[in-house]
Amino acid sequence: MKSPLVSVIIPTYNRAHYLKLTIESVLAQTYRNLEIIVVDDGTSGDLNEILCKKYPQIIYMKMKNSGGPSKPRNIGFQNSKGTYIAWLDDDDIWMPEKIEKQVRILDENSDFGLVHSYCKVIDEDGNLSDEIIGKPGSLEVKHGDVKMRMAGNWTLMMPTPLIRKSVIKKVGYFNEQMPQAGEDVEYWVRCSFYTKFYYVDEALVNYRKHSGNISSKSKKYIELPFFLKNVIDKALNQNLIENKQHILLTNNLVQMQIKYINDGFNKTILYLFKLNSF
Repeated sequence: MKSPLVSVIIPTYNRAHYLKLTIESVLAQTYRNLEIIVVDDGTSGDLNEILCKKYPQIIYMKMKNSGGPSKPRNIGFQNSKGTYIAWLDDDDIWMPEKIEKQVRILDENSDFGLVHSYCKVIDEDGNLSDEIIGKPGSLEVKHGDVKMRMAGNWTLMMPTPLIRKSVIKKVGYFNEQMPQAGEDVEYWVRCSFYTKFYYVDEALVNYRKHSGNISSKSKKYIELPFFLKNVIDKALNQNLIENKQHILLTNNLVQMQIKYINDGFNKTILYLFKLNSF
């Protein structure tokens, strides 16, 4: 039986020095049936194109700058051929056996649509720190049917999931109307209403922290609970959750919103009212 094709989608902007290392971590995978789609979000010059031309396995696409990763991720998916899809930011590094282990899990567990893990943190120069992110205190928190445990509490680490294309066709695209922070959180919460998550308690990715990380700009997350409320409202309307579950999830988002009060008092109060007018 032929192994399923995996599409690896790498959105990139102005990080050719990191992009090279990211690409090489994909090419070093022990799982070989891969296509690599690099979507350049309008980087000035041709450094990225020159780099990608060195690798015949890469499909390179360049678009007008969109201001965030959502549109490049969506364009990459629209041009993908794989049975399984993985998105990888242009500054993170995969461990060599990541895809092989995840493909095996999805192949052997048809009732799970997504498999993910935690990350070790590296600095700008690639040095490992003592920090680990995405690892739950209790393993079952991030495994199985997580829709009632996720929204407002935790998210998946963007470079770790491998997901079935069939699930993405149900969930839809990344939300291009959101600020360029939290769009991944919103997407994985949406996924949680359509499929079970398989959690691997292993660091399959080195996640790079540096001054250019979108995730370091915490004030941009102040609107996130409002976007998540739209997600759970839709889940209720589609009968994916019951009314009492919707109430519980809304309360989670209220608590989440309160945490952002130091990032903007007036905005926080406004969004708290939108989440729950009482």
